[in-house]
Amino acid sequence: MDWLNYHHLLYFWMVAREGTILRAAEKLHIGQPAISTQLRSLEESLGQKLFQKSGRTLKLTETGKTVYRYADEIFTLGRELVDTLKGHPVGKPVRFVVGVVDAMPKLMARRLLEPALRLSDDLRLVCVEESLEVLLSELMLHNVDIVLSDTPITAAFKVRAYNHVLGDTAVGLFATKELARRYRKGFPDSINGAPLLVPGHGSALRRPLDSWLESRDLHPQIRAEFDDSALLKAFGQTGEGLFPGGLAIQEEICRQFEVELVGEVEGVREQFFAISAERKIKHPAVLAIARTAKTDLFI
Repeated sequence: MDWLNYHHLLYFWMVAREGTILRAAEKLHIGQPAISTQLRSLEESLGQKLFQKSGRTLKLTETGKTVYRYADEIFTLGRELVDTLKGHPVGKPVRFVVGVVDAMPKLMARRLLEPALRLSDDLRLVCVEESLEVLLSELMLHNVDIVLSDTPITAAFKVRAYNHVLGDTAVGLFATKELARRYRKGFPDSINGAPLLVPGHGSALRRPLDSWLESRDLHPQIRAEFDDSALLKAFGQTGEGLFPGGLAIQEEICRQFEVELVGEVEGVREQFFAISAERKIKHPAVLAIARTAKTDLFI
C-alpha cells in the first residue's frame, strides 16, 4: 500500500493557500528550504508536478488543484476532530461542490446558487471554476456534484452525463449613463461605430451576438474581448464600451455596475444548464436550484 505523508501534504496545502513559499514559511514558522524540500518529496511520491511558477507566485497545476481540494477537506476534518475532542459542539457541514464553467456570467451563477445556500445552515458550498472539459472530468470522478454551464454537453464530449435545462433569458446591451443616452435613440442602428465589449469565443453568447450584428449589418468598434464576464462588465462600468448581459438579471447588472440598458438584442438568448452524472436529479440542493430557476429567475 502507498502511504501518503501528511506532513508533506500540510506544507503543500499551506503553500497553495498562501501563494508563495515565503508566506507559507512565515505561517508555519519554519525555513523556506524545509518547505521546498517537503514539496519536492510530495511531488516525487505522487509522480506529478503540483505547482508551476507564475511571476513571483506559484500556480497550481491541474493535478495540484485536485490534490488541494482533497487536502482542504482532510485538514478541515482534522480541525473538526480537535474541536470535538475539546468538547466544542461541531455540526459536520454537508459539502456541495459545484463546477462553474469559467466563461459563464458570475452574476448568473450566483443567482442560480442562492437557493442551495438557503436550504440549510449546515450546507457548505464549494465552487470550482474551470473549463467545461475539465469540469466534466471532475464530474466523472465524483469530485463535483453538479456543473453549471451556459452550453450543453454533446456527444463530442464522450462522457456519460446529462443536461438539465434551467432556463433561458433575453440579452441586452448595457452601458454607462452617458453612453446609454448617446446610443439608446435609434437602437440598434445607432450602435454603428459605437465602442463594444464582447465575450471571448469560448462563451456561448459570442456566436449569436456576432450573427445578430451581421444580420442587422451593424459595425460597432469592438474595443476588447474577455473570457471573464465579470472583467468585461468591470470595463463596461468605466465607460469603455457597451456590453451584453442577460435581461433576467438586468436589475443586478444595473445596480452593481452602475449602468443602464441601451436596448434588447432581439432574437439572441442565453441558455443555462445543470449537468449531472445521473439522468434524474436527486441532490436536494440541485433540485432547489432547478425549481427556483424555473419559477423565479427565468420567467
